[in-house]
Amino acid sequence: MSAFSAVKILPAQPISSRHRRLSPTALAPANRLLGFSASKPLCSSSSVVARGRQHRAVSANVVIEEKQLGSTSTVIGREEALDMYEDMALGRSFEDMCAQMYYRGKMFGFVHLYNGQEAVSTGFIRLLTARDSVVSTYRDHVHALSKGVPARAVMAELFGKTTGCCRGQGGSMHMFSREHNLIGGFAFIGEGIPVATGAAFSSKYRREVLKEEKCEDVTLSFFGDGTCNNGQFLECLNMAALWKLPIVFVVENNLWAIGMSHLRATSDPEIWKKGPAFGMPGVHVDGMDVLKVREVAREAVARARRGDGPTLVECETYRFRGHSLADPDELRRPDEKAHYVSRDPTVALKKYILEHNLATESELKVIDKKIDDVVEDAVEFADSSRLPPRSQLLENVFADPKGFGIGPDGKYRCEDPGFTQGTAQV
Repeated sequence: MSAFSAVKILPAQPISSRHRRLSPTALAPANRLLGFSASKPLCSSSSVVARGRQHRAVSANVVIEEKQLGSTSTVIGREEALDMYEDMALGRSFEDMCAQMYYRGKMFGFVHLYNGQEAVSTGFIRLLTARDSVVSTYRDHVHALSKGVPARAVMAELFGKTTGCCRGQGGSMHMFSREHNLIGGFAFIGEGIPVATGAAFSSKYRREVLKEEKCEDVTLSFFGDGTCNNGQFLECLNMAALWKLPIVFVVENNLWAIGMSHLRATSDPEIWKKGPAFGMPGVHVDGMDVLKVREVAREAVARARRGDGPTLVECETYRFRGHSLADPDELRRPDEKAHYVSRDPTVALKKYILEHNLATESELKVIDKKIDDVVEDAVEFADSSRLPPRSQLLENVFADPKGFGIGPDGKYRCEDPGFTQGTAQV
């Protein structure tokens, strides 16, 4: 049975009167999935909550049928399980260290951590080949690690050092690695989706026009629930479906766009239903279960690779920290956060591995120790690396290196003592 046959894929449909008459008891599965009870809604507006519950009722059967996937039906081997565990453990440990370094003043600007969402990154990216591409968001550190970018290069970039994957010019929100086909993290929501669509078009063009028959490259486009209300998301869904591009649109729906509840911001909270509206499969999956994510991801990636076109996958997940490390995270209810922390994807995978005798506790501790050493080494490497010279300031900014950045004498204009004079007034 394929993942898409286990998770029912339904076309978009209007809410019938039958759904509108559903009782709170009937809506319980959907409400539990969102982490709130009928008596204590997340939103202050009762009409918004009611609308969200109505929409969730439509897909209650989808949520229930998803339980066929994951730990109850998915069989994975020891090597596959340990690879996923190591990747998820690395992501969690790395982000925890980022928090320490940020509060110690080693990182600057906004730093958005991925804690709690590791099952999505690992479930999708660890299935890719080296040639496949990933387009990320401002929450991109773990995506980079999953794609194979060394922890040293990611940490050094966060420290703003020349040894970083972008030579210190990208920082937290702009991870990029040509070598690993990480096309970039993007600070503005939605701006990475057209880039990912272009990358997928490039793969199709090379195969069908340039006759590179071995080109079966797939692109993953990651973005959040808040992005799905932006125009470029819908435009790119249309374009990808029209041209049958080899791309998978992965929605990391952590239920909150900064401090805005997903239910309050979206007329129909079920993002996956936008897929069928544009002629592609739309799938909703439990993004806290790496086995479920991996099963759906395997089918979606294979579908893109064989030329059958794009897929929209909504992974319902949760971030354990605030929107960024500058966010006090006071808007989300404590019981909601506790509900999702109890479903920690890394802990769940460890439990699965032990229960199915894929590894022993001591073997997992060896992996944990290895990860701790990797992260400590990354910090030491980043801290001892040098800062970029001032002459690097305008590199990779202007297309013409002899334009604004370099003067007639061939020297960088920024080296002129009067280079920045008067800019404040301008």
